[in-house]
Amino acid sequence: MAEEFKRLDRKLVFRGSIIDYYRDTVLVPNGNVVEWDFIGHLGAAAVVAVLEDGRILMVRQWRNALDRYTLEIPAGGLNGEPTDVAALRELEEETGYRAQELSLLISVRTTVAFCNEKIDIYLARRLVMTKQHLDEDEYIDVIPFTLEELCDKIYAGEMQDSKTIAAIMSYKNLLERER
Repeated sequence: MAEEFKRLDRKLVFRGSIIDYYRDTVLVPNGNVVEWDFIGHLGAAAVVAVLEDGRILMVRQWRNALDRYTLEIPAGGLNGEPTDVAALRELEEETGYRAQELSLLISVRTTVAFCNEKIDIYLARRLVMTKQHLDEDEYIDVIPFTLEELCDKIYAGEMQDSKTIAAIMSYKNLLERER
């Protein structure tokens, strides 16, 4: 039997440029009233971009939250558009490639304990080189890797970004099922 939780109140504590921070007051099943933090996020889209030779385009960029560079699949927040449109936009902006074939690979919720962020991850194939369109605060290196190289980096702990790990492993699973 499912137990009842009831949100009694949600107060905006801070409105940011990409997230909103709230304090929720919740009635839990034993009758206690607790306060929980909640981060509201508009969502994002990401892309596993596969070149004709099978290599996957990765982006190396600085992540302030980790105070280091990371290796990730191209991704970005939604600007009010559907996720497939955002995925194509981010692919071209960050890598300088346009996809002629796009399909949904997987959807992930990044941090379910306190945030509602959802990322739709697409598989992009039949890539055509165009031009990178980086934001003024973006400094991105585009590096192609084989699937095996990326799996090795995941297993070695060199890549820890959850959307990237989910995407690479989902793509690997898709290829194995197609064989």
